[in-house]
Order: sequence, then structure tokens, then C-alpha cells
Amino acid sequence: MLNRRHLRVKVLQTLYAYQLSEDKQVSIFEKALLKSVDQVYEMYIWALNLLDEVSDYVRIDAEERANKFLPSADDLSPNTRLHNNTFIELLRHNEKYKADVKRYKVAWSFDPEIVRLVFLQLKDTEAYAAYLNQDDRSIGAEKEIAKYVFKKIILKAPAIEQVFEEKFINWQVDKEVLQAMVAKTFKNFTSEDPGQNHLAELTPNWQEDRQFIIDLLTHSIRFADEYQQLVATKTKNWEADRIALLDNLLMRMAICELLNFPTIPVKVTINEYIEISKVFSTAKSNTFINGVLDKILNELQTEGRIRKHGRGLVQ
Repeated sequence: MLNRRHLRVKVLQTLYAYQLSEDKQVSIFEKALLKSVDQVYEMYIWALNLLDEVSDYVRIDAEERANKFLPSADDLSPNTRLHNNTFIELLRHNEKYKADVKRYKVAWSFDPEIVRLVFLQLKDTEAYAAYLNQDDRSIGAEKEIAKYVFKKIILKAPAIEQVFEEKFINWQVDKEVLQAMVAKTFKNFTSEDPGQNHLAELTPNWQEDRQFIIDLLTHSIRFADEYQQLVATKTKNWEADRIALLDNLLMRMAICELLNFPTIPVKVTINEYIEISKVFSTAKSNTFINGVLDKILNELQTEGRIRKHGRGLVQ
């Protein structure tokens, strides 16, 4: 699921787009932010559906083999166990999954070769042969082959990655979250009653997290000049155009959190933006941002502008 760092990255990406855009209607970027978050969940449903479709392809493969001009004995009686995989069957009967497939209009029919590719790669593996020969039909045992398909084929096949990249612009960034959500789904599905099994949640508390990202975005935009002035006073020895745009945006977001989010500890805010800078900005950005934010924090604390609710939150 998406944690607060992932959500901060989503806000950063949206702020970056806002900064480069001539259209400054904040509402447009609020919608874009929420859509970018929702696309993570949509990606998750597409991935689950690919497992579903691969399982169903077993039936198609069996029909094609039986219709050969000279079918062998194996062609006439293939092992179609994967088609009725216990985990996949529970997924197919999960009401939330069915509703989400319909909501996002998920259908791999736009590129049927993808489903076929996954099955053909699976078909010749030792893992699949072992699965077909085992007697254990428990949910736990049946999940193992689905895990194998997801981890060893879906996530690693270049053709599949290309499809996800074309469909989801933030695939490379969000892939880690997708893996966690699918892993959570495997963990959640433990009952033979489909109604007792739950899909992964997008965030631990979407109502709170939704408000967090909207406020972080809008406040960072509304008070951009004020926050940039704070940065400028602490970087007088730097020419403005030498400071990377992403560094400026990260520092504005950090200042925004320090001033407007009373339940987020100061240390958490500073550490989060330093860590994000290590991934998304320049090699020396984390040290630069840390130094500037430390000076800004001292000034804001001296002025009494840091107001945190809760023990230890100002540390």
C-alpha cells in the first residue's frame, strides 16, 4: 500500500508539473494528484486480472491442443488444474474485485498475446510441473503458483513491463507499491468463503491521507512565495538558478509540513524529504537540503511558528 513517503512523492510530481505548466488552475492539479494515486490501485487490479486471465487461458490452450490435426494422448487429456486454482477462484468470486474490474474497464483482450506469453513462459517451468503433480489443493498451496507467476514472470518479462509502462506513466516508481499490494492480497486470502477475503487497501486510512496530500499540495502552492523567501534567506551565497527545481520544491514542501501539519513530528518531516531527495534529485541534494532546512527550522522555532500537538513532536 501507499505510505506517506509514496504520497509525498506523488505531491512532488504534481508540484513539478504545476511549476512547469502555464495553466495555474490549482483544481486541475488537485484532480491530477488524486488520479495519480488512484492509478496505483488501478494498476493493482490490472495485475490481479492478469493472473485471472492466465488461469483462464489454460482452458483455451487445452482446446487448441485437442483440436490439433494429430493430437497426442496428452493433448486430448491435458492437466487444467490452474484453470480452477483455489486462490484464483476465490478472487473471481470476490465482489470488490469484480466491481473494480468493471469500474476500471480491465480487459487484457486489447493485447491477448500478453496472456498467452505469460502462460507459455509458465508452461515449461519446473514450478508449474510440480504444481500440476501435487495433491495439496489448500489455499496456501494454491497461492504459491500464483505468487510464482507474479514474481517470476509478470514482474520480469520485458514485454509485460512495456505494457504497464505504456499504460501507467509512473510504473517504475509505483512498481514497488504494486508488489506490496499483491503480497498483501496473498496474505489476506485465507478463507474458502470469498466474502471473508479482502483486497489490499490503497493506504492505511485513505480519508486522512487524501486530506493530507490535498492540503500539502494546495498549501505548498498558496504559500510558495513565502516559503521560497525563507529558502532564499538561507542560500544567499547560492545563485537562484544553481539550485535545482526539485530541491526548491522539496524544501517548500518540508516548510509547508513544519508549519501546517501539527501532528507530524518535525524529525519525520526533515528525514522524509532528505530521503526523497536521495532518489529524485542530485547526488549532493540531501546534504544541501538538510543544511538549509536545519537553518530554517531554527528560525521558525525561535519565532514560535512551529506548533505541534503531542509529546515529542517538536524534536
